[in-house]
Amino acid sequence: MPDSSPDGDVYEWFQRGVQLLRDGNPAAAATLLGRAATAEPESRSILEALARAQYDAGRFQEAVISFTALTAVSPTDDYAHFGLGLAASRAGELRLAAEHLALAVAMRPDVGHYTRALRGVRARQAAEPT
Repeated sequence: MPDSSPDGDVYEWFQRGVQLLRDGNPAAAATLLGRAATAEPESRSILEALARAQYDAGRFQEAVISFTALTAVSPTDDYAHFGLGLAASRAGELRLAAEHLALAVAMRPDVGHYTRALRGVRARQAAEPT
């Protein structure tokens, strides 16, 4: 059976994936970055780029999984918690979203868009029927 891996090494896959993301092709970026993440599952840079690509491609549940992996590798990364919160929010997982957005705000209270995102999720939670 022929090898279906893209040409180049993991770093080249990462570079091409990031360029695809920059060029507005998040679905293709997610595919290539997924390959890189399989080869290097502990790479913070690859996991972050993969999660961003999945989020931008509207694959929110996949982004939740990737951002969760990123928070496991780097638990003090405020952006990883923020991304996980946003992805969880878009996936309809408001409790998870609020938890991780609150962590991001606690780590970086000076970042206004973290606070705004947390307020938005909490407002959605309050508006949900009980």
